[in-house]
Amino acid sequence: MRTLLAALALATLPMPSPALAQASDFTLVNGTGQALGNLSIRRTGSEEWRPLGAAPTVGASSAIAFNDPDCAFDIRASGANGSALTWSGVNLCEVSAVTLRLAAGTPYVEYR
Repeated sequence: MRTLLAALALATLPMPSPALAQASDFTLVNGTGQALGNLSIRRTGSEEWRPLGAAPTVGASSAIAFNDPDCAFDIRASGANGSALTWSGVNLCEVSAVTLRLAAGTPYVEYR
């Protein structure tokens, strides 16, 4: 009986709920080796681009104030020659910094 009462007491204790992941403020680093312009963001799979702010200069970083319940985003900027560069499927949950990179003209990101 005592074991049953102890089990019932434990079952009624509030259980911590897991934190819901969501995108929040992060640092954006321009590791592309070139000047970027017209920085914008959209949820991956959507069509609506939103301005993200000024792109950091080459090698520099910018604090980005951001809050969204989703995690996966596409980041777009215009490159040095005016072409559009898109970093697809960028995970903005539980990261403190995102470095935009280019390898042979192909965009990719590094996380911190």
